[in-house]
Amino acid sequence: MSSVKIFSGTATRYLAEKIAENYGKPLGNLIIQRFSDGEISPFFEESVRGCDVYLIQSTFPPADNIMELLLMIDAAKRASAQSVTVVLPYFGYARQDRKDKPRVAIAAKVVANLLSAAGADRLMTCDLHAGQIQGFFDFPVDHLDGSAIFVPYLKKQNIPNLVFAAPDVGGVGRARNIAKIFEADMIVCDKHRKRANEIASMQVIGDVEGANVVLVDDMIDTGGTLSKAAQVIKEKGAKSIRAICTHPLLSGKAYENIENSVLEELIVTDTIPLKRESHKITQLSVSGLFAAAIRSVHNNESISSLFIS
Repeated sequence: MSSVKIFSGTATRYLAEKIAENYGKPLGNLIIQRFSDGEISPFFEESVRGCDVYLIQSTFPPADNIMELLLMIDAAKRASAQSVTVVLPYFGYARQDRKDKPRVAIAAKVVANLLSAAGADRLMTCDLHAGQIQGFFDFPVDHLDGSAIFVPYLKKQNIPNLVFAAPDVGGVGRARNIAKIFEADMIVCDKHRKRANEIASMQVIGDVEGANVVLVDDMIDTGGTLSKAAQVIKEKGAKSIRAICTHPLLSGKAYENIENSVLEELIVTDTIPLKRESHKITQLSVSGLFAAAIRSVHNNESISSLFIS
């Protein structure tokens, strides 16, 4: 069997080191050189010929993170790697997965095309904004589920009378899946937007009186939706409100929005590094989950055991 070699791009090295440690191998030696004008030039300092190469890089802004990843894929293929698996803990541009109005790009498909054109053989990611993005690829996609991280944490908290909430209609499936695990009820927050990142109105569908509510989402950007949802739920009589969000983008006034909200706790993962610490934010690591997935894929074993059901 060919050997595994794990490499990291610049943006996600903090996480790649933990994944490699959980897997039991050191990170491979990869140098990312830059010309004086910022042009990127990756260089593998060790042979990858005949190896199963795993390249770890989330594609949050800046766009250099995507370009760096594409060049890493190309370099590995040209160095005769047997296979190249792209490990995207966070798949950037996933929110643009369809034409929801005229004359817009489908950015998620563009990114999929770029990864394919660069020579990737497989994709490993976590909590895509829309599951159907898997269909944009003509090679295997391992779509890991963040609930494998969140569920054990919530169970340890031993919170009574749990109710799970979808902060918008698009997140109903995600919230329902976790609610089933806890055999708990689920509610939905129906929102209407004026424009991106700005909510005009929101209403709660379901009963939260006296409940400990957990909002479930795949990502948090400015925190506006979650803060608004938490406030509306609180006004409906909820006892406490928490939120679990896999990808902590936390842009703009996100930290202020969260810290000034009625949320007791925001639980996120380390697919994206936090810009700063907050007394309301708890960060869990996906490193063990990805290490286990890499091991299963390399050994041609099922990864279904990594999912909580």
